[in-house]
Amino acid sequence: MLSGRFRARNENSRKVFLVTFLPPTIWLILFLLAPVLIIVVYSFSQKVGLINIEVNWVMDNYWRAADPLYLKIFAKSFYIAGITTFLCFIISFPVALAITKVRQNWKLIILVLLMLPFWINLLIRTYALIAVLRTRGFLNSGFEWIAVHLGLRFEPVQFLYNDTAIIIGLVYIHLPFMILPIYAGLEGFDETLKQAAKDLGSSSMQVYRHIVFPVIRPSVFAGCMLVFIPALGSYLTPELLGGTDGQLIANVIERQFKHANDWPFGAALSMVLIYLTCGVITVWLLVAKRKKS
Repeated sequence: MLSGRFRARNENSRKVFLVTFLPPTIWLILFLLAPVLIIVVYSFSQKVGLINIEVNWVMDNYWRAADPLYLKIFAKSFYIAGITTFLCFIISFPVALAITKVRQNWKLIILVLLMLPFWINLLIRTYALIAVLRTRGFLNSGFEWIAVHLGLRFEPVQFLYNDTAIIIGLVYIHLPFMILPIYAGLEGFDETLKQAAKDLGSSSMQVYRHIVFPVIRPSVFAGCMLVFIPALGSYLTPELLGGTDGQLIANVIERQFKHANDWPFGAALSMVLIYLTCGVITVWLLVAKRKKS
């Protein structure tokens, strides 16, 4: 009788497992793994004529991706993504720290305000940013108003269609992705550790450097990944704010698929971007692990 009960329980557990995990597994295979495998196959193919693709397992697309022109675009994309991540961290840490200090009933309001931009389409937010940064936009108008009241001469500043505009746009869009993980790490931090360190003579800078930051390092790493990876593959922001000279690798990939109709080369660029991103994350994890040990 006991063996029958155990058998029935195991059978029920197997059914629960299948019902719970089988649908998302199928979803991931169909809409995540399968598209990536298709891109991998395309990257080793060749374009024949205008629309035909021949799978012949050649490396020509990867050799073409190693051209200095595309390597420069890759380097620029990583540079802008890195600057964006750094600026997001510099801004997010004091903001997240300030949120942990406010009253409990205000925290929810502030967090909702942080999430509020996600309720608006990215395209609309980007066009709103253009209205702020353009030559006769709100920012230049504000500077002009100040200059007039100070009796100074003002020439409009070109904020748009350069790398600075791209970085401003990426920081504006991805800032909440850095604030929220850091806030979660600081919210769970034991404040008695800070007080004990101060009682032993540590300065505030030493407390945050040697006690707070090592504890919340996983949260910082999560925030950096949530900002760096989307910023690296960002397409819309460089397209609208960067102009002709502000194109990143995602814009080049988009042109290969949409305009040049060279899917094999676009797939190869996509795979190189994936390889480089995984490499950067791996190095980052190894360095973090070495510091922890």
